[in-house]
Amino acid sequence: MTPKLYAEMHPRLYSLAMADAHVGIARHGLLTAQDAADRAGVALPDTPRPTALKLTLPDGTAIWITDNRPLSFTKLAPVLDDTLTPQDWFAMLNTRVFFWPARKTGAGTLTDRLSSGYDSEWQVYDTEKLLSPDGRDFQAWRRSRGKRSPDVVKEVTVRGSIPDAGGALLSTEPARSL
Repeated sequence: MTPKLYAEMHPRLYSLAMADAHVGIARHGLLTAQDAADRAGVALPDTPRPTALKLTLPDGTAIWITDNRPLSFTKLAPVLDDTLTPQDWFAMLNTRVFFWPARKTGAGTLTDRLSSGYDSEWQVYDTEKLLSPDGRDFQAWRRSRGKRSPDVVKEVTVRGSIPDAGGALLSTEPARSL
């Protein structure tokens, strides 16, 4: 499936970020946790982050990397395949950016953020503009899965930073509730 076809089904993608993150996105694009840490000269832990990390880029831009407390080494280890370790899994997550095709899909994350006291914003992106440079062959992936039931997309991940994400950002608003 091309980004254009996916955008016809889901014209908007949603992301939760720390409040005012859109300012940094306009300057630097949407950075993965790993790219943000590399630019800030900070090493990321290969274990769950219990709290958000505030990083400062060389130009003074503040970037927050959210916690990943819900992830557990104990629960991950037995379900990972192909000798993948929990540390490998965290490293992979740190090299991706994440979106939802509907705000309600992010309800659990929003609840966690609110209970942790994080001041957050919803970011609304134009799907086609955001994904076009990074198109993936979704239909080929779906065929490779065999005769399983049809997939419902609950989350969209992109490997690597999206330098021009600011151009696809349509709006932001405080994330106080769904």
